[in-house]
Amino acid sequence: MSSWFNGRPLVCAGLFMAAAISAGAVHAQEKTIEKFPGIGRTATAPELKAWDIDVRPDFKGLPTGAGSVRQGEVLWEAQCASCHGSFGESSDIFTPIAGGTVAADRKTGRVDSLLPGANQPQRTTLMKVPTLSTLWDYINRAMPWNAPKSLSPDEVYAVTAYILHLGDIVPADFTLSDTTIRAVQQTLPNRNGMTTSHAMWPDPVLGAAVPRPDVQGSACLRDCKKEVAVKSFLPDYARNAHGQLDTQSRVLGPSRGADTSQPSSQNIVPKTAVLPSTIAQAAPEKIAKSGLDNAGATAAVMTLLQKNACVACHGMDTKLVGPAFKAIAQKYKARADAVNYMSGKIKGGGQGVWGNIPMPAQSVSDAEAAQLAQWMASLAP
Repeated sequence: MSSWFNGRPLVCAGLFMAAAISAGAVHAQEKTIEKFPGIGRTATAPELKAWDIDVRPDFKGLPTGAGSVRQGEVLWEAQCASCHGSFGESSDIFTPIAGGTVAADRKTGRVDSLLPGANQPQRTTLMKVPTLSTLWDYINRAMPWNAPKSLSPDEVYAVTAYILHLGDIVPADFTLSDTTIRAVQQTLPNRNGMTTSHAMWPDPVLGAAVPRPDVQGSACLRDCKKEVAVKSFLPDYARNAHGQLDTQSRVLGPSRGADTSQPSSQNIVPKTAVLPSTIAQAAPEKIAKSGLDNAGATAAVMTLLQKNACVACHGMDTKLVGPAFKAIAQKYKARADAVNYMSGKIKGGGQGVWGNIPMPAQSVSDAEAAQLAQWMASLAP
């Protein structure tokens, strides 16, 4: 899924898989049903359509819709900034999305700092991705990480527009849509940086596909039979996917990388995601003491947590990307102004109190911030 990091687009695999599915899906199903009578059935057209969501480099499969840079900024702060930073600079684990390109790159379609001999210490997504469909398709399929496929087409357009604006590819008043996306593709900094010199396409010299693995990395070839328990939001075995980050110059963001050659210092994430319903059930007596003892008020808190993706970064008892809700309550329980203080942190964000991963400012009203802060204060023992 990271093939565009190697100079070729993610959609190559998507094209191959789509062709295989469309050619043999029904036949395979019928053969399976014959072999195991009474088990299963042929998938219906609507069911197949639900999986057929790929967007190809020629924008085939792209749904109609539109989203502005401003709309994307609001969505980004609520659902993306906690991992990727308000300006695409990302955290100490994730690499930056925007930066590293100049106006000349947008004219030539080839990022100069990626050419052989260039001394580029850090590479961003917009430096590498050659097709805008790849970016749109990946956001549509996989983001946000705690609720993939939850964004509407208009929201995907908006988030993509905001990323493009961070890279100075489109202006602040731009609206990306199914009718404007083709023109934007022609200004993508690395649109001419794609290569077909790999096993999935005919070799330009030999004229045929070379029989070798498309993925050459060694990390995926270790401990293949070992049963792995995911115990952090980024598993220890994947921490160095982008190299040793603490030795890399984070010229495109304010934070330096973590020491990815070592496991995380804290085993911080449970095996399963924390759902709002789990949080609601975790401390009902505390919720009652806070004055949120009626079902409507409790549901309102849960709705706010889900709407603003709070549970993507905060667990009830366990640290995820950010501290646990109960840990926050414990830290500030002695403050007379705890609710006001936490309300301000929710609204304004911050960095450094709980580590170097920033807490982005949240797009909530004063009343909503106070409601969430009061709920958190109620969790203190």
